[in-house]
Amino acid sequence: MGGPNLEVFKFSLYLFIPICALVHFGDPQWYRNTVLPYKEQLFPPEKRLLQAIHNTLNQLPTDQSSLREELARIKSERLTRRLAREEENKS
Repeated sequence: MGGPNLEVFKFSLYLFIPICALVHFGDPQWYRNTVLPYKEQLFPPEKRLLQAIHNTLNQLPTDQSSLREELARIKSERLTRRLAREEENKS
């Protein structure tokens, strides 16, 4: 068999690899430099959606009638997008 020196080496290796991985991949700077740009490539933000969210958050309806108007506007936007998507799929 290998002896105690081999066991100490294996034990230290089993501890060293996960700790190094946690230190490397858990670094916030590494996350900002590596993961976030790749995420932006995979899932680019839609400017329309971001603008709509921004407008909605800044102009929250305060009474019931303005709330109903806002819901009607959102439903009509969704309907027009869905109809446009269906027309695109038919073509």
